[in-house]
Amino acid sequence: MQYKSTRNSKLRLDASQVIAQGISTEGGLFVPESLPNVKIDLPRLSNLDYQGLAKEIFKLFLTDFTEEQINHCVKNAYEPEKFGGEPVKLVSLKGDLGSRHILELWHGPTCAFKDMALQVLPHFLTVSLSKSAEKKEAVILVATSGDTGKAALEGFRDVSGTRVLVFYPQAGVSPMQKRQMATQEGGNVGVCAIEGNFDDAQAAVKKIFTDSSIKEVLDKHGFMFSSANSINWGRLLPQIVYYFYAYFQICKADKLTVGNPINVAVPTGNFGNILAAYYAREMGLPIKKLICASNANKVLTDFINTGIYDRRREFYATSSPSMDILISSNLERLLYGLLGENSEVLSNWMEQLSREGHYKVGDDVREKVRELFFGGFCNDSATAQTIRNTWREDNYLADTHTAVALDVYRQYVESSGDSSTPTVVVSTASPYKFVGSVLSALETLESGEEFENILQLESITNTTAPAQLKALQHKPIRFDAVIKASQAAGYVLEALGIGE
Repeated sequence: MQYKSTRNSKLRLDASQVIAQGISTEGGLFVPESLPNVKIDLPRLSNLDYQGLAKEIFKLFLTDFTEEQINHCVKNAYEPEKFGGEPVKLVSLKGDLGSRHILELWHGPTCAFKDMALQVLPHFLTVSLSKSAEKKEAVILVATSGDTGKAALEGFRDVSGTRVLVFYPQAGVSPMQKRQMATQEGGNVGVCAIEGNFDDAQAAVKKIFTDSSIKEVLDKHGFMFSSANSINWGRLLPQIVYYFYAYFQICKADKLTVGNPINVAVPTGNFGNILAAYYAREMGLPIKKLICASNANKVLTDFINTGIYDRRREFYATSSPSMDILISSNLERLLYGLLGENSEVLSNWMEQLSREGHYKVGDDVREKVRELFFGGFCNDSATAQTIRNTWREDNYLADTHTAVALDVYRQYVESSGDSSTPTVVVSTASPYKFVGSVLSALETLESGEEFENILQLESITNTTAPAQLKALQHKPIRFDAVIKASQAAGYVLEALGIGE
């Protein structure tokens, strides 16, 4: 298995090279040259535990890794003590909306779904560097809307041969997310806030990645850039696994015959999580509809429904901040496949987006997108209502992002009439990471202090907050710098000790 760039179809690199590099030199994203079809193997795969399933899927894509190396990566990433058992948990809700299965992906160290990939990515990268750039130290640059940053910091903390530097929007993450990053331990980590929103932070990181003069300086001092964002194939690949796992668990729970379809509803910002579901579908997993759930920043909803991607709109800071994104980077990978891998046309669209803020796909691509995806959005008021209703009617406590997915799934059922297909609703974070918004949704007055809010939510719901979140109360703040996006490159060089 080799990989191409979305902006250079002639390129061919091994898995270790694309994981180490993160992004292609011309700014494109790496994609597999083909997707293996495992449809015939579904019955066999359905009997595996999570670690066994991960190994089987990774082997298909990491063909320059030995079996021993893959086993090492999986074992160290998905140790039961890190997740309290199997890494994911499926909670079934039965009601008027049909068979809904909440796929909880937040039982790892940072209480967010990014742990599913960022616990294994450091091991992928260590193996990759030993094959392709063993004498260089990897500098992991991360732009985060909240969860990726903490998960990357925790995953790469004190990993030999790596440094990890995280940028987040100053007013664009929850208080708990900010505290998680600001108190991060480790000798190889750095965190900095950016004035602006997530798109500003992401643009700054992409600019650094593609700046040849900065690369030369790093190379001179024995460093190389890599990424822990979902632009890195090593981040995206692990996310494919949990869709297969969820499907097999639903087959067992619903007595569904392997081969019958499910739907998948995903709260979506940067398009990586739902893209992993699309790749699983292309590999033979029976997914009927991919339900793309946005918050008030509904650029993806509008794109799915019109074929026009337009970021020239008001940006909203919402109660689901990890989705507060107007430039969904991973959409590029989907479009590359739907275009028949026409990198020239795709490059023109991406250049137009960068230059003018919008692009329009052709009718054929638009129809393919609408056939695969249902797009809907949910504002803060509807998010709060969904949290409240789900707690009262189903006795299930959802965070703000999960609530967006639940509401857009409701919209899908009302629009399509399809309430009979079992559906995975992806739950991306613990409700305690957004405790103020959840309390407010339950019509309980917030105290204004994050850790008092945690105690209050525990009391009124008889649920228990993750211990790792409660422990943050007594950890010292290590990182409080705030800079302009234009200063990000200077921050990186200074943090590495190679600035002028």
